[in-house]
Amino acid sequence: MQLTKHTDYALRVLIWLGYRERATIAEIAGAHRISQNHLMKVVHQLAKLGYVETVRGKGGGLKLARPAHEISVGEVVRATEETLYVVECLADDYAGDCRLNAACMLKSALRDAQNAFFETLDQCSLQDLLPKRRESAVVRFHKSTGASH
Repeated sequence: MQLTKHTDYALRVLIWLGYRERATIAEIAGAHRISQNHLMKVVHQLAKLGYVETVRGKGGGLKLARPAHEISVGEVVRATEETLYVVECLADDYAGDCRLNAACMLKSALRDAQNAFFETLDQCSLQDLLPKRRESAVVRFHKSTGASH
């Protein structure tokens, strides 16, 4: 399974905000070299899903809507990916014409792998992605990119 850029960017935003009290779309986009317009769509979805709050006015920006330990990486991936299946025939409503579908042993192995993938992500919170030892590296990254912290 390859995550879409949308999900990748959503996770980057959440990780960035996990280290910071507040940040702006421009700051995150600049640090990650991501289009601000694309990032605005990602942030809009994260806000609708209840992961991010937007704060208007002077000193405004983005912040996590919930504590990092309450945000499951698996939950975020499920909420931001368009399709969760490694192959289309794993979908409950699959109506394709694969001639192997009825007796396919690969399908079972792929379903097990997909389930293991999500089980692993479900055990990981955003907080788990923010170990203390990395904090100094993030501060150095902010300084090297000119981003404020």
